[in-house]
Amino acid sequence: MRSFAGRDILSLKDFEREEFFRIFQVAKELEPIARDRRNSTMLAEKTLVTAFYQPSTRTRLAHEAAMHRLGGHVTGFSDAKMTRAGDWYQESIKDTVKMLEFYGDVIVMRHFQQGAPMEAAKWASVPIINGGDGWGEHPTQILTDLYTVLTEKGHLDGLKWVAVGDMRMRTMHSLAYALTQFDCPITFVAPPDKDLTPEFKAELKEYCLNFKEAEHVDQCIADADVILVEPVVQPDYTKSRQEAGEHGLTPSNYKITRELLSTKAKSDAILLHSLPRMDEIPSDVDITRWSRYWQEAFNGVVMRMALLALVLGKME
Repeated sequence: MRSFAGRDILSLKDFEREEFFRIFQVAKELEPIARDRRNSTMLAEKTLVTAFYQPSTRTRLAHEAAMHRLGGHVTGFSDAKMTRAGDWYQESIKDTVKMLEFYGDVIVMRHFQQGAPMEAAKWASVPIINGGDGWGEHPTQILTDLYTVLTEKGHLDGLKWVAVGDMRMRTMHSLAYALTQFDCPITFVAPPDKDLTPEFKAELKEYCLNFKEAEHVDQCIADADVILVEPVVQPDYTKSRQEAGEHGLTPSNYKITRELLSTKAKSDAILLHSLPRMDEIPSDVDITRWSRYWQEAFNGVVMRMALLALVLGKME
């Protein structure tokens, strides 16, 4: 297995099966630190730089919280418009990253441009972690989701997944790539104009992913062990910022209601959502036995702790 020390975390296409389990093992070892709400000194001499060109709550703060839990330091920006990278100069990714590498030991980047973290990795002498790139990928979120499922179910192979939402989403891409390493059949449920593209389907077939598509969540939820939901009403992720305004509501085909869960879903199925949500999961689902999105949020810190410890060479 390749070492994670100094390694970029850019795409789950880069991961072999055993590497997923190594990350999960390290996460399990570090989890008590977060659960007990204490800090260690593991990364006391290290600094994380956050470079967020798009708004973020969970991804940015989870990385920051993870670094603090391991005793490290944090600097960076959460709004590119307040930097030379986003003002009149529109500084290039190369120039920005060549500066940021002097300010810390690892950089986590979210960008509206697909492939931007990959471009940054070409020029940085420190590891780059992809915090979401346009319609590209979101590897740390799906690692979090897989870890959540593993801790809840005790295994990954053999579990049937249903993924509901906009298939252009970066989380959906990372999920599909990740599940190619496991025996996990998946059904994708999306509106016709937001379903899997022919090119992506061809790629998934090359990767031997066992997948099918459905038009209505009601058609496939009964067999699901894991239900992963994203909004079908999405902003344009190729833009740096979206103004708040009117948007459509989720069609009933793609909503996960308490009634649907109680009448159709397995009693031990688990429901995931990376958040934020709109109306695709009503709030009365929160206290049901299916919901795990708050546990996801906690695991998001644990997963980033594991990744930071690994890429910074403190755990091997």
